[in-house]
Amino acid sequence: MGEVSTAERAGRVPKQDRSRATRQRLLEAAVACLAEHGWAGSTVSVVAERAGVSRGAAQHHFPTREDLFTAAVEYVAEERSTALRALFPDGAAAHDRRAVVAALVGLYTGPLFRAALHLWVAASNEEQLRSRVTELELRVGRDSHRIAVELLGADESRPGVRETVQGFLDMARGLGLATLLTDDTARRERVVTQWADLLDEALR
Repeated sequence: MGEVSTAERAGRVPKQDRSRATRQRLLEAAVACLAEHGWAGSTVSVVAERAGVSRGAAQHHFPTREDLFTAAVEYVAEERSTALRALFPDGAAAHDRRAVVAALVGLYTGPLFRAALHLWVAASNEEQLRSRVTELELRVGRDSHRIAVELLGADESRPGVRETVQGFLDMARGLGLATLLTDDTARRERVVTQWADLLDEALR
């Protein structure tokens, strides 16, 4: 029997699966472009080339640039939540609070957060993009807060606990911003240790 050609093998992959794979490649490429080049350097053409698809194929999935990048940041948010839960599949009970704090801070100090930040900056200047990103960030913020409460074992029925958790997440976002300019690893580790101690005291 002769070898099966690449085209024949590709033909055996359901069209829906190929379409899903193309969309995934585009989202991953959009995230990478945002993180590396910012909004100005991240066009649909650049993303399509990086993903290895035609511009037409990219626009089939995402008709506008705003569609592409808001979907990319939503994808980032989902990936962050999935990755964090995977770190603690049994919840926080089996882990010390410092490990949980470090993992939560890690959400805001990597390339995924950097990509989201570039989109926020762009949204501040583009009205059409702003409303979509604002709506998305509200949902992401609620999800992040819920995950933090769960992993930290926080009882929000107690006065001040909700604000304590939110303050911690705001601090984590600030650490992420600092990381954009310099390697802030050493200071960040000290801050993480201090916040773990503070949360132990506040949430006991």
